[in-house]
Amino acid sequence: MNRKAVGLPLSYRLAVTSRSLAALLGGYLLASMASVCITLLAPMSQVDATMTGMMLSFVFYLLAFLWCFACRSAWRAWLGVLLPSVLLGAINGLAYWMKLP
Repeated sequence: MNRKAVGLPLSYRLAVTSRSLAALLGGYLLASMASVCITLLAPMSQVDATMTGMMLSFVFYLLAFLWCFACRSAWRAWLGVLLPSVLLGAINGLAYWMKLP
């Protein structure tokens, strides 16, 4: 009665785990960077820009999550989430630096 467990290969399981982590962690990073970018650059009052950025961050998180599972590979999912996050982080740093007195 010694049966081997038959299931999905380990490489597939690791790819799904990597995509899940990219969606959860990378999506959160992308959403927070987008929220800060919108808050700093929107031509509104500070309260309205903050609320707009926070509400739009949910859309960015959803799009990042969908992107991670629509890609052909886990590498492309990570790249598609981290590159825009780095770009938005650079824009955030520049916008914050320019607003300093």
